[in-house]
Amino acid sequence: MNRMGERNRLRDIWNRLLTVPGNMTAYWTGKVAGWLQSAKLSGDAVELSVTKEEIRSLRKLAASFAEKDYPGTPPRLTAEEISLVQSIRDETKRCNRNNVTRTMAYWRVFERSPVLQWAFLAHMVSRNGGWSMTDLKGELYSRLLAPDRSDTIFDFLESANSLIFQDAYPQLRLYESSMERRRNLFHLLPVFGVSAFMRPVWEQFWREGNSALLTVGLIVNEQHYIEGRVVQDERFRRAILDTADFQAQTVLQLNCLLFPYAPEGALAHPEASSQPRNHRLAGLILEDFSDLSGRIEFGKALYAILFAVPAVAKGVRDFASSRTHTGSRADYWPGIFATLRSEPPKAQYVEKLDGGILLPGATPLYSPKLEQAWKDKPFTPPDRYDWYRLRAGSTVSGRATDRERGGNDDPFRYFGKMRPPLHYEMTNEYSFALNKLELAVLAGDMLFD
Repeated sequence: MNRMGERNRLRDIWNRLLTVPGNMTAYWTGKVAGWLQSAKLSGDAVELSVTKEEIRSLRKLAASFAEKDYPGTPPRLTAEEISLVQSIRDETKRCNRNNVTRTMAYWRVFERSPVLQWAFLAHMVSRNGGWSMTDLKGELYSRLLAPDRSDTIFDFLESANSLIFQDAYPQLRLYESSMERRRNLFHLLPVFGVSAFMRPVWEQFWREGNSALLTVGLIVNEQHYIEGRVVQDERFRRAILDTADFQAQTVLQLNCLLFPYAPEGALAHPEASSQPRNHRLAGLILEDFSDLSGRIEFGKALYAILFAVPAVAKGVRDFASSRTHTGSRADYWPGIFATLRSEPPKAQYVEKLDGGILLPGATPLYSPKLEQAWKDKPFTPPDRYDWYRLRAGSTVSGRATDRERGGNDDPFRYFGKMRPPLHYEMTNEYSFALNKLELAVLAGDMLFD
């Protein structure tokens, strides 16, 4: 590029930067619209709750199991139980191959057993995990991140997602097996290394069938499960969680979790989903991934959006049932994202977006399928300890303290009433975020050209 061309490009980037304050007006206009739309959607919201009596019963059950030194001596298994345990282990390993296989396994459980509402929440969160993984190799993020940085972030995402699946999926399948045999099989939970916290939760769910109680229990358990194994892992803290860009949440929007939903009938016309106004996004932004309590409350809020708001609940389920998960963001916005590049990548990025809509003549943003972006990563067996039994505050083999593992927290305080948050309609906000990300790419090209 000659000197005049460089000056013109620099002037263009500078002018774009100067428009950011003005764009904030559009951002806040969109945010207010999101609040109003959220309020409208929540007008007929239902309450999801665990009653005080249920919480008292849960505490009593937990205390009774503690008195028996749960899990104590491993149960002696019958031949039938040995076969069942091995079958569930084999299935879990097979389905834990990558993000796509995990995501679809959650969906199949929910289809078979809709009372297991956590499975659908996990399915949608897992879809977001896949989108975040492929973003690292997509059109925008790949221009901002060095390859070794992308590899580390992928390892972080894959570790958290695969560990949760390895712990939770056998629990879901054990419940389904109990239903098939019409008898409680939760004495087998310790065989799978499941925390003592979950035994009373499953026992009470088996007796009373409150899906909200089970969902909150699983949210609490799984976030504690990854606290010491991932969040407090020194390698991930040093490489990701304690870095300035992650804390500032400037470039990597790993804290933004989206539920695509469509107005009534929109999914019957796939071409309509290319426009944000026709295919909406509900969701939330997680402010601090390092905060255990914050992650639990975040999960509960997502659950309320997904099951307490009828229009969103139906829209998201219609989306999930009609769009097979591939890991590409083209799954929900095929007019803005594409799984294949329509042209070789240019040395310098050319602007494509205006308010979350493609500019005339612009090609869609490249968003690969998971299989195009990442090879399967062998599962690493986790540290074997029970966060619930060790929460008194001691150390374990010099590793993270129980306080770091969520030690002195009372896990039963998270049970109660749940309603959707005030603001969760994210369509305009996400569109604005895409524009900011594109501007960062344009500025980066100019600075490092």
